[in-house]
Amino acid sequence: MNAKPPVKERSEEMASSMNADQQAAIRMVANDLHRLNQSVMKAVESGVSVELIRSARHHCGDGNFGDLLTPIIVKQG
Repeated sequence: MNAKPPVKERSEEMASSMNADQQAAIRMVANDLHRLNQSVMKAVESGVSVELIRSARHHCGDGNFGDLLTPIIVKQG
């Protein structure tokens, strides 16, 4: 069984085949996702549960797509 290389190496390999605009867009997604994860953790620590669900899928017409998210917030008690 062949194990996949670690995520960092796989992402660097994929990034090398992208143009500069694509690399910049992926960096923006990664940075925003990091901030979103921090916000989710802060919300959970404040006493709410956060579930992110796909609310839609964006298609650009050439086969590429991206999932759009919406939060479901639940406060216990």
